Amino acid sequence: QVQLVESGGGLVQPGGSLRLSCAASGFTLDNYAIGWFRQAPGKERERVSCVSYSGDFTAYADSVKGRFTISRDNDKNTVFLQMNSLKPEDTAVYYCATRQNYCRREYKDYDYWGQGTQVTVSS
Repeated sequence: QVQLVESGGGLVQPGGSLRLSCAASGFTLDNYAIGWFRQAPGKERERVSCVSYSGDFTAYADSVKGRFTISRDNDKNTVFLQMNSLKPEDTAVYYCATRQNYCRREYKDYDYWGQGTQVTVSS
């Protein structure tokens, strides 16, 4: 059974850090791009970052550039999102999703999704 499980979310103060993980089971991530998306209440789901199947290409939303870093460990079948200098506007449910090979911006282009993990940035 194909499954993605996110973890690492929580409550953090502004300026703090969190590291999200996306663990895959039932398939190997080697041939898949992984995107991290987020959705805040009343807002559309947006892509935060993506890494291609090879790891050679990464993309970031302008709002997180310089603060978030995506990485993948194919041996562990896991993708990570390191989030630093967190801001209240980063508060959202964060999802990971996969599609074959290359990144796409639209969430509709992704095939498998995790259940999401809540990130709350507040003092």
